Amino acid sequence: MHKTVYLDNNATTSVAPEVRDVMTPFFNDFYGNPSSMHFFGGRIAKCVERSREEVARFLNAEPDEIIFTSCATESDNAAIFSAAEKYGKSLKIITTQVEHPAVLQCVEYLKEKGYNTVKIGVDGFGRLDIDSLEQELKTPGPKFVSVMWANNETGTVFPIAQIAALCKEHGAIFHTDAVQMAGKGVIDVKKVPVDMLAISGHKFHAPKGVGALYVRKGVEFNSFMKGGHQERGRRAGTENVPYIVGMAKACELCRVNMEEENDTIGALRDALQDGILKSCPDVRVNGDVENRLCNTLNVSFEYIEGEAIAYRLSDLGIAISTGSACASGSLEPSHVIRAMGVPFTAVHGSVRFSFSRYNTSADVDYVLKELPGVIANLRELSPFGPGKEFL
Repeated sequence: MHKTVYLDNNATTSVAPEVRDVMTPFFNDFYGNPSSMHFFGGRIAKCVERSREEVARFLNAEPDEIIFTSCATESDNAAIFSAAEKYGKSLKIITTQVEHPAVLQCVEYLKEKGYNTVKIGVDGFGRLDIDSLEQELKTPGPKFVSVMWANNETGTVFPIAQIAALCKEHGAIFHTDAVQMAGKGVIDVKKVPVDMLAISGHKFHAPKGVGALYVRKGVEFNSFMKGGHQERGRRAGTENVPYIVGMAKACELCRVNMEEENDTIGALRDALQDGILKSCPDVRVNGDVENRLCNTLNVSFEYIEGEAIAYRLSDLGIAISTGSACASGSLEPSHVIRAMGVPFTAVHGSVRFSFSRYNTSADVDYVLKELPGVIANLRELSPFGPGKEFL
């Protein structure tokens, strides 16, 4: 029986026991509809508002600036389509080449509808071309900018405070997908003048199926969810009360414990990185190692495919993710890795290890015990590599 090591926490995290415990009563005893006028619904509505206060505290926002959603994809969609509805096709939409599909697919959809869209590039470390962004912001007309706070694949953290200031200077609406930053770094919307910000509970030990969108006071917001009056008329649909309560508890746990936990997590990530670089030749670390999430390690193993690495490690009880995706029967490297200009010999061989508070040094030891053999074996089978010709 293999040891089980889960290192795919940027994809999703386990629900914290404390979160599960606060959620349970809302499935059984406190099941009222918060919109109902009787006492059974009224006390549930108060729980939702207390949760809103905790999420707001997590972001240093005001409670009435928080809209509960089903996930970050909905939050991102809501932000983008709100601006598109307000300004129509006079709006210029600026984003990056390395955004999550929740943003990129929205932008592509609007481009097909006739909107002017621009994708800013990154350098070989995944760092945004700020000069190009500023040039785009100087053009006349209404502008909407969407830049993720931290990249989900490489962990590279963008200079969101600088970007937000530039957007404010040029009168652009600024939205950030802060899904990966939440729980791994301080988010303070009073210090960083973002207009809209998306988070998702399942990235920081709350359940899947709940998220939030921060909308700064004074920023016009047009909901694309129509129906009831929930969320002050900004997001129709009965609130997912157990999950909202759970996300609030997860926010509290992160707020209280994040600094200490991140030191531990960062040490584990660094130990894995050092071990890989020492035990496996022809490896490159992807992303900005000076400005990245404490839990994320993206590496490219030259001459082999990331999928093969992930499958082999999965057979050994180690869960990681690949930086490539197999689509329509052909292997396509990650859009993030491609945007960074990673060399051909390594572009398909990128994989991501992402940690959480529940990982241990024993997990790192087990990966370092098994990984070098997996890499060596796959390279023996590969038609690529030093001294080999492509067959």
